[in-house]
Amino acid sequence: MDLTRAYPRSPKIKMAGLVQLARMIDKARAYKENQIADYIYPCPLDKIILNFLRIDSDVFANKAMECKDEEIREWAKDILKNKRDEEFEFINNQILERSPDSEDRLKYFYETRDRIDPTRTDINTWVDLLDLEEGRLPPN
Repeated sequence: MDLTRAYPRSPKIKMAGLVQLARMIDKARAYKENQIADYIYPCPLDKIILNFLRIDSDVFANKAMECKDEEIREWAKDILKNKRDEEFEFINNQILERSPDSEDRLKYFYETRDRIDPTRTDINTWVDLLDLEEGRLPPN
């Protein structure tokens, strides 16, 4: 995937019961193809999923290159088959509700949001900021 020309999928899209996984696949492929642009792989949100899957980021990136989405979905479902619904809910909420956790990150967050749309004061999580920045959220 060429992230210099297209956006990765929204972090809110679920795959194998996990948000962020589909986006992480897109970023891992772009990383391996040296077409990641300004994206970061693995970013802090990716690391949450990687830890939940108990897999190294390089191993995952190789898997993303070798397999189609459906194969990765089935592989992840197999790895996670013994996880409880509460564990999925906890991990998904960690990602969906994550907001800036330091003064410098908060400053960066507001500067980015205000550059895109200063009226969107309702945007207060990283995933919402990503969706706003990538044009998936409607204007206020």
